[in-house]
Parts: sequence; structure tokens; C-alpha cells
Amino acid sequence: MRKKRASGPRSPLCLFNFLVLLGLVCAPAAGAQTQTPSVYAITHAKIFTLAGSPIEDGTLVIRDGKIRAVGTAVEVPGGAQVIDAKGLQVYPGLFDAVTQMGLSEISAVNSTVDTTETGNYNPDVVAATAIAPSSEHIPVTRASGITEVLAVPASGGFDSGGGRGTLGGQASAIHLAGWTIDEMLIKKSAAMVLKWPQIQTQTFDFATFSRKEKPYTEAKQEYDKQVNELNDWLDRARHYAQAMEKGSVSKYDRDLKLEALAPVVRGELPVLVFANRARDIRNAVAFCDKQKLKMILAGGEEAYKVKDLLRSKEVPVVLRPMLSLPPEEDDPYDRELTQPAELAAAGVKIAIASFDNSFARRLGQNTANAVAHGLSYEEALRAVTMNPAQIFGLGSQLGTLEQGKIANVIVTNGDPLELTTEVKYLFIKGQLTSLENKHHRLYEKYSNRPKPSAAN
Repeated sequence: MRKKRASGPRSPLCLFNFLVLLGLVCAPAAGAQTQTPSVYAITHAKIFTLAGSPIEDGTLVIRDGKIRAVGTAVEVPGGAQVIDAKGLQVYPGLFDAVTQMGLSEISAVNSTVDTTETGNYNPDVVAATAIAPSSEHIPVTRASGITEVLAVPASGGFDSGGGRGTLGGQASAIHLAGWTIDEMLIKKSAAMVLKWPQIQTQTFDFATFSRKEKPYTEAKQEYDKQVNELNDWLDRARHYAQAMEKGSVSKYDRDLKLEALAPVVRGELPVLVFANRARDIRNAVAFCDKQKLKMILAGGEEAYKVKDLLRSKEVPVVLRPMLSLPPEEDDPYDRELTQPAELAAAGVKIAIASFDNSFARRLGQNTANAVAHGLSYEEALRAVTMNPAQIFGLGSQLGTLEQGKIANVIVTNGDPLELTTEVKYLFIKGQLTSLENKHHRLYEKYSNRPKPSAAN
């Protein structure tokens, strides 16, 4: 009989395996940087700070994730990694203000979609808890110059994979780089998502694949019921917030949904209200005014009809891409395309967003469509950089190239709103970030596909 090999804790083989495992754990991963530069200097570039006039032949210095200096007479620090950007342009990274980034991968595969929860009232749902940092949409999107987004639950869109409740949850602002959500997070709760109820007299019956008409009085009753439910939720949240402030935890039963609404009723967390028709927008503005809520309008197909109301109430608007059919059959073909210019001229602060994942990479080009229909170029650039940052309370951190702000920066060979422009360098949180992505890998793969022989 063969003698059994020792396998206890004192076994030489066991000790050897332990040391090998320890070495693998402690060794840096293949391809990982062992010492990442913390100081960069982008020199000889045309810099669009958005905080002032463009700087010709300027230098921008990044240190420890922040912009440390920007101007023409900036000294390059010793030891900095220098990028000679002669002939190139520098801009703040683009900000996509409504997406389902990290919440939806393949819209046709339900197991990859986590954009909505069951039920109509889910204020305690936070987008950040469901975001997948490994999503293939993220590197594709950032390669187009988008450095940060708002991930919005229950926001609809091509990639949403389903409907949305009345209170859909909390939107999270994230950087488009990081191994974990903690590394990506800018602001965990940036807005509460509210789908404003509609008076719907027409519904679609999937059983007969036809439209059905509903009496207006019945539709109005359903609408009033939903608005009353919203009022009830907010009233209960207000009472709950008072109990939290004045009483001990032992004196009331904890309710996570009402607890999530407490910052909303205190005016600390804005409400991102999805509404399109002019009547719905007016009703939503009146409701938020009465409830003393900070409102941000999302969608707003007919916002131009109530632009004076929006300006007077200081309600900013996050607009969808403009390449869509007009809301009404008698509207001009370019009704959606001219709206951004009309709102901006009226003094309404606007942002332009993709409301999507798959086509988020076209944010710049969608914004350029508004420029072609009357929006000034400067205002268009602000609509995808500075304005969304300010709208969601991040203006002190993002949106312009100023000393002390987070270094989310893109270096391009032209206008970032132009389709043919290439992003040459991209910084997120002050780190030079890879532009490699699935689209590029597929392009390389099929570009190098062997050509069929003449015999075939």
C-alpha cells in the first residue's frame, strides 16, 4: 500500500501552494499600471473653458484628479506627463443628463435590464445600486467624449425595456470610468424621478391590436386619482420628515419610501418630472409650485408653448434628441428641431440628453442639429456641459475648465458636436482614460477579415 501524502497545515506542498497563491494575489494584474501619473500638462492647445473666451496656445495642468491651472502663462510642473496638443482643442467632457447607463445592456434580454421596479411608487430605489460598471455601453459612450452621465431609473427610452411607475426612484450622477460604482459615483441621489400623470382618452388594446376610446370624464377621474395619490405621498413624507427631525427612531416605524421622499419635500432634492404635452407641463409646474418642490422638466415636447411659465418659475428643461416626428400632424416638420433655440431665447435654461444608451454616443451630433436650426453654438455647447452640471447641483465640480474642478477633459481634433471629430485624449477624474471599446474592436476585426480567394 502506498504511503498517504501528508496534507496538513505543516505539509511542504501545502506551504508551497500557499506561497504561490500569495504571490499571485500580491502581484499586479497583467497590463495594469503599477504607478499611474498624477500630474499631466496639456500644452499648445486651443482651450474652450466655457468660463470665458477660448484660450489660444494655452496650457492646462491636471494634478491629483483636479484642474490646477489653465491659461497662456502656465508653468509645466516638473515630472508631469506632457501632451503636446498643438493643432488640437480642449473642452470639458460632455454630460449626458438622462440615460439608462449601466442599468440596461441588451433591451431585448430582460435579464440584462434593471431600469424599473414593480409598482407605481418606488422613491427608495437608487440607480447607483443597480449600475453595472462593466457595461459595454460605457466605453463606447466615453469614446465619443462623454465623461459623465445621469443614470435615471424608470426614464423610458429605447433601452428601458419596459414602462415606468409614477415615482420611479432616484437618479445617480456617475463618471464613465471605474472598476466599482464607488469609484464612478459623483452624486448618489441627484434627482427624484416623477412621471407626471396624463389624461388619456385613448388606449391601445393589444388583444385586438387596435385603439380604444375612453370617455373624458372617466380619464379625468383616473388622472385626479393619481394626482391625489401623489399629494398623499408627499403629505405623509412631510409628516415623516418632521417626525425624523423632532422625534427619536423608537417613536415611529421606519418607512424607507417616505424616508427617501424627505429630502424632496424639504427642497433638498429636485424632482425630475417627465412630461411632454403643454397641459401636462402646466399641471406639473402648478403641482410642484404648490408642494414647494424644485422641478426639472424632462422631455418637454411642447415646452415651447409654456416657455414664459417655465422662465418665470425658473424650471430648467432637459430635452430629448430632436430627430423625431412632430407631436401633432399639423406641426411644422422641424418643430422639435427649432424648440431648443426658442426656449434659450426665452431665457429657459436647457440641457440636451440622449434619454438612451445605444445612441448616447450621438449626443454631440444631436445637439448640433439644434445649432443648424437656430440655437447658438455657445448655448449648444453649454447644453451638454455646463448647463446639466448646474441643473443637477454639480456646477461647482463639473461643466467648465476652471481651477479646482474635477478634471473631466477631452482633447479633440475639432468641434465635439461635429460627427467627423475624433477624441484624441480623454481624462476622467484627472486620469488618462482608454478610448478602446467594443465598436473599435469589431471594426478592427472585420477590417482585417481575410479576403475570399478568387476560386471561391
